[in-house]
Amino acid sequence: MDVLTIGAFARASRLSPKALRLYDELGLLTPARVDPVTGYRLYAPEQLERARLVAWLRRLGMPLARIREVCALEPSAAAREVRAYWAQVEADTAARRELAAFLIDHLSWKDPAVSANTHHLEIRYAALSDAGLVRASNQDTAYAGSRLLAVADGFGGAGAPAGAAAIDALKHLDTDRLPAGSLLNVLEDALEQAGRAVRGVCATESAPHEAGTTLTAMLWTGSRLALVHIGDSRAYLLREGALFQITHDHTVVQSLIDEGRISPDEATAHPQRSLLVRALSPGADATPDIRLHDARPGDRYLLCSDGLTGVVPVDDIRRVLSTATPPEEAVRELVALANQAGGPDNVSCVLADVREAARGTAREAARVD
Repeated sequence: MDVLTIGAFARASRLSPKALRLYDELGLLTPARVDPVTGYRLYAPEQLERARLVAWLRRLGMPLARIREVCALEPSAAAREVRAYWAQVEADTAARRELAAFLIDHLSWKDPAVSANTHHLEIRYAALSDAGLVRASNQDTAYAGSRLLAVADGFGGAGAPAGAAAIDALKHLDTDRLPAGSLLNVLEDALEQAGRAVRGVCATESAPHEAGTTLTAMLWTGSRLALVHIGDSRAYLLREGALFQITHDHTVVQSLIDEGRISPDEATAHPQRSLLVRALSPGADATPDIRLHDARPGDRYLLCSDGLTGVVPVDDIRRVLSTATPPEEAVRELVALANQAGGPDNVSCVLADVREAARGTAREAARVD
């Protein structure tokens, strides 16, 4: 059998001899044979294809353990795994890009102070939460105030108090003065407080790791909305008639969609569609998505639990939001649509309209209890 020395094989495969020795030790690329006298590794020419695949996958940054799995698959299955890996890389990069954009905006903001009186925009808001038609209790919590908008969807035995505790930990943001230049720290501290509060509530349960809550909240700064998001509750923006989902679901199913393993249509009936990959829960990944949104007069923001989006088509949500009805009427109509669709889950909606503030007038507000 014709064989190549490790040096010749390294040159042909564009892998260093050091890398080849490591891959041999890991069982990733075993030599065709080892000289019993010299101990030199010898490789068959037909191993070049696998070696080059390993080299390319390493250039992608794929971990060695996953490369081993890919190399063991048939070509079509290997292609799917590479596609899934790269989709995850892009998702991770997008998350870091959003954080970078937040930091750039945050550090570039020159306002002398964050105050309701420093800008000429205001929000009118409403909140409504309903148990739905199937659940015996309501584990959702919805809150709307002059600065803070929030929805939490609790789960597990302590779901209701967990969601309430998370939002209670944020409520001080509604009244505290927020010094300029400290927004990121304020949000981080508030989320840490929310996490501790939820863990404290869940610790009383027999299965604390099975309880927790999602959290989607927006903090009004006078001209911008700072968004924090963990879980599968959602935030939408209606701007000039177009509806945009401005959060990304932290679910197993969304990860499968991102990786190209299933289609959005398949996700609606997937048995794991309710499983979260991020949440405020003991032992869970609670890394939030954080971003800033420049507000414009006429913007309409919706925060909602999946009790709405799970049963009401997005076109119907857009239709309701596109009407000129006040926020308190719009949230009632959205909740009614969820119940008309069977109301299988708790449903919560928080709506905020951004508009020009009349000079010298108090901020208008509406809340549905």
